[in-house]
Amino acid sequence: MRINVIGLGNILFGDEGFGVEAVREFERQGEYPESVQFVDGGTQGIYLLDYIESCDAVMVFDALIPEEFESEVYIYQKQELPGFIHRKMSSHQMGLSELIGLANLRGRMPEKFVLIGIPPKCLDLGAALTPEARSLLDKSVEKGREILDGWLQGEA
Repeated sequence: MRINVIGLGNILFGDEGFGVEAVREFERQGEYPESVQFVDGGTQGIYLLDYIESCDAVMVFDALIPEEFESEVYIYQKQELPGFIHRKMSSHQMGLSELIGLANLRGRMPEKFVLIGIPPKCLDLGAALTPEARSLLDKSVEKGREILDGWLQGEA
């Protein structure tokens, strides 16, 4: 089973970098087979489509939960994720929903897909992760590891 673990966000804007920091920590904490690839997706937009379409399972970390939500880790499975396409001015504006929509339209959505996210508290330029986001980092990675281990063991 080919699995991509993708971290999304911009580390220059506080909690916006949560996904990238989470995937870095995830990779640092464990050893996985070559079939598991860890991807710093940053803000690559459309260029991430192949990382979604080219594998059997995808796990995404991102700080895209609405800010007003409780400060906790949210986990959404494939069937819970929206896949829609908005009119954009450039491919750099493409978000996760549009990538999911494109993969679905092309019939290349992976069998398994999970989003692990948190609500950002600060998106200021030059800021580090807030204490709230940092406190959720380990919990997010732990949840991701449980899911990934299940996938590798052939569980749903």
